[in-house]
Amino acid sequence: METLFYYLAVLQIAVGVYLVWQGLRWVEFVRRRMQGDPGFNAPRAAVLCPCKGIEPGLERNLVALTEFDYRNYEIFFILASASDSAYSTVKRVADHCKPTAHVIIADKPEGCGEKVHNLRVAIEQLRAEFEVLVFADSDGRPDKFWLRRLVAPLNDKRAGAATTMRWLIPNGHSLGSALMATWNAAIVTMLSEKGKNFCWGGGTAIRRSVFDEVRVLDEWNHSVSDDYSMTRALQRAGRSIIFVPECLTAAYVDADLQSLLEFTNRQILITKVYSKRNWALGALTHFLYCLTLPLGLAVALMNLFATLPAFHLAILTFVPMLLAAIRGGLRVSAAASVLQSARTQIAGQAWMYIVLAIFIPYLFLFNFVVSAFTRKIRWRGVTYELVSPQQTRILAH
Repeated sequence: METLFYYLAVLQIAVGVYLVWQGLRWVEFVRRRMQGDPGFNAPRAAVLCPCKGIEPGLERNLVALTEFDYRNYEIFFILASASDSAYSTVKRVADHCKPTAHVIIADKPEGCGEKVHNLRVAIEQLRAEFEVLVFADSDGRPDKFWLRRLVAPLNDKRAGAATTMRWLIPNGHSLGSALMATWNAAIVTMLSEKGKNFCWGGGTAIRRSVFDEVRVLDEWNHSVSDDYSMTRALQRAGRSIIFVPECLTAAYVDADLQSLLEFTNRQILITKVYSKRNWALGALTHFLYCLTLPLGLAVALMNLFATLPAFHLAILTFVPMLLAAIRGGLRVSAAASVLQSARTQIAGQAWMYIVLAIFIPYLFLFNFVVSAFTRKIRWRGVTYELVSPQQTRILAH
């Protein structure tokens, strides 16, 4: 058992050092992008925001979408039903905002996710004058330069899409919120300057001509995941996805343990269905990390009780944890530099992203185990069965 631990510890330290180096490069990339100028080109854009239910800060989130420093856009808020609890808030924001805003009722979906259905209905109604489609989520709160910066990379006609990611900020001090924010922070750094990026549905811009060319609407048929399906369509066509870290989007959360598990299990199961290779690699990576720490503790204690040298075993167990904490610190440093309006709050919660980063792989491992035995998710009150990327069953509304 001690020999196995040595192998695992050396592997985890090597991987950890590599990831810290990657993290340093990621921070440098973020800061370099923050100094860039998005320019003045502003193609006519349709900002599409599906809405469902009341969530923390909903009205302020929607108002943020109406305050972009961008002269040439319209907003489309989409709901499945006028009886939705969010409808009155959405209507009030749409009626009193400066840019032109529309409220679209998409009705219930059949054989696909509600969000995907809402987007399909809205896009099919768009006038031909819109050159760019921009996807936003109702739980995000982007700053006023967000739209200009997100659209800017599309000036390069070779680009497939530009995307960003959420940064979750706990509203309170609940464990569920802290774990959800730390869990999500690890996802943020999966996107990079030259990596194999994926679209995020809460912040992606794509030229309408590219959207049609790669046949995203066809990929959305019977899909529950708008962003993974768009990613698949772009990858199949050989189109690049550009990560725009300067558009990192603040999202304020107030989660209990039940909503934490519902959210994290859903994300990993969707990954399994739409990207099995990434799912398998992630499962193996987290399993090895989660095995190394308790194995090191057990071996160190066994040696200690047998009056054998144990200090070096404790050090080998501690170093991977230290490297995980350093990665957490790098993430929060970069996020604070981007999200200036929330910088004080993020800095005050920095300990959370650093300390919990050591243990968050165990939550990931739990998510991977759950996803291995089910294909059902619950998303905003609707239960789905994900049969395949091209087949979704709606089990209960």
